[in-house]
Order: sequence, then structure tokens, then C-alpha cells
Amino acid sequence: MANTILTPTAVTREALRILHQKLNFIGTINRQYDDSYAISGAKIGDSLKIRLPNQYTVRSGATLSVQDTTETSVTLQVATQKGVDVNFTSAELTMDMDDFSDRVLSPAMSVLAANIESDALSMYKNVWNSVIDVGASFSIADVLNANKVLTDNLAPSDNRTLNMSTQQNVDLVTATSGLFNDQSKVAKNYREGRVASNSFGFQNIMESTLMPTHTTGSDDGTGDHLVDDGGTIAEGSTSIAVDTGAGTWLAGDIFYFDSVYAVHPETKASTGVLQPFVCTNDEAGATVLIEFTPAIYSSGAKQNVSAMPADDAKLNKLESDRSTAIAASADYGIGMAYHKDAFAFATADLLKPNGVDFCARQVMDGLSLRIVRDYDISNDKFPCRVDLLYGYKAIRPELACRIGMN
Repeated sequence: MANTILTPTAVTREALRILHQKLNFIGTINRQYDDSYAISGAKIGDSLKIRLPNQYTVRSGATLSVQDTTETSVTLQVATQKGVDVNFTSAELTMDMDDFSDRVLSPAMSVLAANIESDALSMYKNVWNSVIDVGASFSIADVLNANKVLTDNLAPSDNRTLNMSTQQNVDLVTATSGLFNDQSKVAKNYREGRVASNSFGFQNIMESTLMPTHTTGSDDGTGDHLVDDGGTIAEGSTSIAVDTGAGTWLAGDIFYFDSVYAVHPETKASTGVLQPFVCTNDEAGATVLIEFTPAIYSSGAKQNVSAMPADDAKLNKLESDRSTAIAASADYGIGMAYHKDAFAFATADLLKPNGVDFCARQVMDGLSLRIVRDYDISNDKFPCRVDLLYGYKAIRPELACRIGMN
């Protein structure tokens, strides 16, 4: 049977299908698509707002205490445009779609997917909850503790994912090899070299070669930086003045204030466990201001700590046991446990230009992809570009837990 000429729509749809299939992390998080750009086309820097759940306080007694409903949202900026540029001829468009997909589209979409995933995985730096034991092997207890963190932060029990580095996957498969499991899961572990999904409370369990490594700042984690403005810290602060200390802090470093405990998200009762925070900017050793997230609240509907830090309270870089200091400039591999709504990835439609040889745009499951081909008369070539315009943000980081091990 003669091959048919592949249309712009068919090629774009197939490219998008391959890209979608190769997006590991992004496939398990909230994907937003903004169709407001569908006619005019989006530009780098456009943004959309994502609404967050409302929070309230509870009254005690019979006296009415009305509170306003304050809608809150986060802004996700569509700030990154990436693509792959190739040449393919009219003759290649007469190939069978399977051949064209294997020879042209699949390798192009593989490298594009890897770069997009790597970008999105940088959101780990906004996650303050952690199960960290630098240099140790990943264990079943670590998996259960990560799942406990999600539950303690009221993450829904569905749509939970455990995404590991390749070494963490090796550690976990080894740890489970001697345990009782149903035969189907044992067979999957043996055949595929990974722990089966729907284990340990996670609907998705996967590994990725793109999981980053975090290197901490040169601060030695022993609390030589001290709070310098106790008693004047405003509700909702995301920075705090410090004195003393010499080591540097890097974005993504997790720390704890002395005697500042987390509270239950609903009852606001202290849990007796130190509340983690994460540094949002690189800070020099002689810095006088540490910037962090989450914003700190000691009262009201958004309360997340038992009390504000006291003057001269230490800022400690600790492992998740809250007692072991993380060494200066320590490296540890990153994995993550998270609910789907912890992170969002958004795309918008790029402009479809007129007067070109070949152009199409398709949307699948929140991903908008555009392909444009034109004719280069000077060099007798058909240059083609594949583009995706996207943004990403940790919209509810409390529904995620960083895993830092081997």
C-alpha cells in the first residue's frame, strides 16, 4: 500500500503523544492549560492564577465570631519556551507514520522531554518537608515516613507518587526483596527491577535518571546563625534578620528554628515536632537576612507554628530526625513523595504564524505543542521547529516531602 503524505496535524499529534508518554514527573502532577491564549497566542512572561483552599479558625462557645473569607491564589508565570529544531524533507513526510515517528519524532521528543522534566524537578527546592539521612541507603522505613509526612499534612490518600533516583530505587528493591508480597508484585519487582505501584500507600512508584542532587551551603548546620529580631517578627514573614555565623546558605537548604514547633493544620495544636523551613535564596556567610518559605504564622487561620522564634534562637540545618546536623557542603540525592496537587505545570498556546509551509498546534492532557516548518530557499532546506511554552510552580508544597539519601 502506498504511503500517505503526513499532515501537519498528524505529525503534531504524534509528536505530542510521544512527549506526553516520556514525561515522568510532569505526568503525575497538576497540569494546567490556559486556553485564553488560543486565539492570540501566548508570550513568555504571561501568567495565570491558581486558587488555593480557603482557611478558617474555629470558634469556642456560643458567641458568634464572624470571619471573612479571604480568597488566596498563587501566580504561575509561563516563563520558559523550549523546543527542538530539525530539518525534514517533503520526501520524509511520505513515510509511514511509524517510520517517521521512530526516525524523527521520537529522538527529538526524548531530548525535549528530558530538558522539561529537569526544569520542573527544580521545584524540590521549594519543598520544606523532608526525610533526609545524608549518605544512608533508602529504606522501607523512609518510604513509610515520607507517606506519614503527607498524611500529617492532610494530603488526600489518592494520587500519591513516590519518585526516586535510580540509586534509591536499587536500595528500595533490595530492602523489599526478602519480604512477603503477593506474587504479582514480586514478579514485577523481579522482571522490571522496581517496586510495584500501589505499595506503601503510593499509587505511583517510579524512578528517574533526572532526579537532582542537592549540595548544601557551607554553613555547618550547628546553629551558629542566631535570630536577631525576636519579638518583632510580623505574621506572614518570609525573611528574618540574623547575626553571627560565617557559612553560606543555598536555595533549597532546609533549616529549623529552636523551639518553633509545627501545629496540626486544622486544630492548630502543637505537634511537638520542629517546623521545617527552606531557604529560597543563596545567602552569603556574612548575610544579615535569611529568606525562606513557608511564610511563618503563629496565630489565625494560617497558623503553622506554635510560636515565633525568640531572640537569639538558633537556625539549625538538620536531618529529618531534627537532631543530626547536616555537614557543610554536603551532597545528597533527591527523591520526592508528593500528592498530585503539590505542584503545577502549565502550558499555553503559542501563536500559529501565517505564510509558512507547515504549521499545526495540538493540546493533549494539558500540554500544548506547536510545530512550524518553512522553506529555506537560500539553502534548499526545510527547517522545522517544535516548541512548548510552559511554567511550573510548587503551589501546595506542604503536600510534598523531599527524600534525601544516597
